[in-house]
Amino acid sequence: MGTRTTIDEFLRRLGEGDPERVAELFTDDVDWALDWPEDRHGGTIPWIRHRSKRADVAEHFREIALAHDPQRASAEVTGVLVDGADAVVFGVIGNTVRSTGKSYSARVALHFTVDDDMISRYHVYEDSLAVAEACTS
Repeated sequence: MGTRTTIDEFLRRLGEGDPERVAELFTDDVDWALDWPEDRHGGTIPWIRHRSKRADVAEHFREIALAHDPQRASAEVTGVLVDGADAVVFGVIGNTVRSTGKSYSARVALHFTVDDDMISRYHVYEDSLAVAEACTS
């Protein structure tokens, strides 16, 4: 498929809301990183924790879906850069947390590495303060 095609497929599946199909695009072992201060927000945001396996990927996206109101969610991809096996997706996400009723909007950058048409690296950089504030009462 190639890097761009794999990333486009990831975005398509993510938009469909099928965590199992999203996870199918990842290698068995994943270099996973979320740009979060875990020492201060550990446990506050249920989907924020270390992951390293394909099965963890599906769980991550299921937990995000369960935590948010799907009727009040939005996502916009504002750019995609590809350089060989690496890709960066820029965008803006908006969600409303079910447990608090609070909404947030956050800019996001996703850094991927694609090896043999499978995602081996997934690093997320987002406005963690906006998300944390929406998740706390």
